[in-house]
Amino acid sequence: MHTIFYVVKLIPSTLSPIMSLAGNISLCCLILQLLSINSVVCVEMKEFHPEERDALLLLRDSVSSDADLHSNWTGPPCIVNRSRWKGITCSNWHVISIDLEGINVVGSLPPMFLQNITFLKQLNLRSNSISGMLPNLTNLVILEQVLLSYNHFTGHIPAEYVELPSLRSLELEENYLEGQIPDFDQPLLTAFNVSYNHLSGPIPETNVLLRFPKSSFDDNSDLCGKPLDKLCPAPPPAPSSAPSPQIIAPSPGEETKKKKLQVWTIALIAAAGGLLLLLLCIAFMFCKKRKRGEEKTRNESAAYTFGVWAQKMSFPERAEDSERLGQLQFFNKELPVFDLDDLLRASAEVLGKGNLGATYKATLETGTVVAVKKLDSMNELSKREFLQQMQLLGKIKHENLVEIISFYYSENEKLVIYEFISDGTLFELLHENRGAGRVPLDWATRMSIIKDIAKGLAFLHNSLSSHKGLHANLKSPNVLIHQHSQGCHSKLTDFGFLPLLSSRKCAEMLAISRSPEFAQGKRITQQADVYCFGIILLEIITGKVPGETLGEDMEEATSDLSEWVRMVVYNDWSTDILDMEILAAKEAHDAMLQLTELALECTDMTPENRPKINQVLRKIEEIEQMKGEND
Repeated sequence: MHTIFYVVKLIPSTLSPIMSLAGNISLCCLILQLLSINSVVCVEMKEFHPEERDALLLLRDSVSSDADLHSNWTGPPCIVNRSRWKGITCSNWHVISIDLEGINVVGSLPPMFLQNITFLKQLNLRSNSISGMLPNLTNLVILEQVLLSYNHFTGHIPAEYVELPSLRSLELEENYLEGQIPDFDQPLLTAFNVSYNHLSGPIPETNVLLRFPKSSFDDNSDLCGKPLDKLCPAPPPAPSSAPSPQIIAPSPGEETKKKKLQVWTIALIAAAGGLLLLLLCIAFMFCKKRKRGEEKTRNESAAYTFGVWAQKMSFPERAEDSERLGQLQFFNKELPVFDLDDLLRASAEVLGKGNLGATYKATLETGTVVAVKKLDSMNELSKREFLQQMQLLGKIKHENLVEIISFYYSENEKLVIYEFISDGTLFELLHENRGAGRVPLDWATRMSIIKDIAKGLAFLHNSLSSHKGLHANLKSPNVLIHQHSQGCHSKLTDFGFLPLLSSRKCAEMLAISRSPEFAQGKRITQQADVYCFGIILLEIITGKVPGETLGEDMEEATSDLSEWVRMVVYNDWSTDILDMEILAAKEAHDAMLQLTELALECTDMTPENRPKINQVLRKIEEIEQMKGEND
């Protein structure tokens, strides 16, 4: 391992020639001591561990997030006991903690990437959108905390987790894990939670697992045993051994008779054997065909029903409750009506988990496909408040707003049922699968999406009053895309929920919390939506993810997309801001720069200085018309 030497504290310039001759740390300190410069400290700095850095870079390159790890995770991860890498903690040059909680990490973890981070004590990836198998933690003998809850992990809990001797906390709740719980029995394990998964079988009755409450295992429909209220079925009785037959020597007459029967016996056995073989072949073919059918069904329906996730919800019983199952309220009388029972039987898959709740794609037995959003953080709402706002939103019909089909209210659960839009979101279209093999998103398509967003937002603002007509959560993941032969058609979703949130803290989950007036505690108007539209406009033009660190100079770096664009374009309207995928469309550069200027007007710090959304839409149409005339 190489060694680098540093002198901490500035020394007089006259000592520089002497210091440049100091070839090692001992000579450096000796010279300084001879010169009576006692306040100077000599520090020996060892090289970082490249195998740990390589492991972290493997993680960085396998996922995306809101934290721009590609810009932040550069250079050595550890310098003595410090790290400038986001989420990384160091001790004595080693990585001891990876904490990436709640930064919208999307993707799957690279296999075995943790094997070289042998001094790891904490792994915290809670509240993200990580999919795939749980990470392999083999040989991480000092690992104490494994916090992986609120993600999309699938598969089994690895058996090697029971071999982590220092494990103190294991949090795996709110994932899609299946299979049985391993026999955890580590004496130091004091925090354990596997609730809200799809685990099955008996809970191991180890001394450690018996200490944890029912809440650590809740909402796994096929789990049984203590401390749950569900008893495991008794194992089938072992087959009793048959008594040994007594062997009696046959008499001479019987032996002759036996020989005569042997031919018939052999013939019957052969016939029975042939028949049995035929039946086995038929049974095998039937099972194989059935298995193929089941696999096909699983592939088509994502192997789950909406009811699997609905088991986590607190729906009322089917008794004479006034809010009984089936009480869905519909807005479009032309659509086929279904009830909550139909919904719970529907095949389903998770589309995503947002700040307001999870969204599912549900395919009913009739073939109807809908999107179902389960709203969180609204249990304090009265029925009257919820019904009034949903009735208001359900009546809004526009080609660029996702249609609300129905909704459901109970004291503990609120569902909103939308039309299903099939081709993903603007965020996915802009940012996913960047690199080799990606089909670039051309400027004409981007221009069409921009216009669709403006039209949808303008209709929403014009249809309702300022407070009731706020979208309040306008961002690229809430712009849904339907692709067709003529291009893309865009629709806005997740609108109108601000009046249903009981506190300012809840409102921090919405996109309007990024606006300057929200941060300043001022009154929120429709101009906050205009600010959010300006951010989306810049995201489409630059290809940058809002919230990521931008700028090569670390002193001037910013995570504010509009601030970064201002800094660049005000230095001569540089095309450096343009996404590489549209940079080649030189004939459209004027339109791009005009829209950039419009976006900067929309993101003005003062709400009153921003244009109204109707003015924004007119400007976009003018820019589009000018480009058409030039063509």
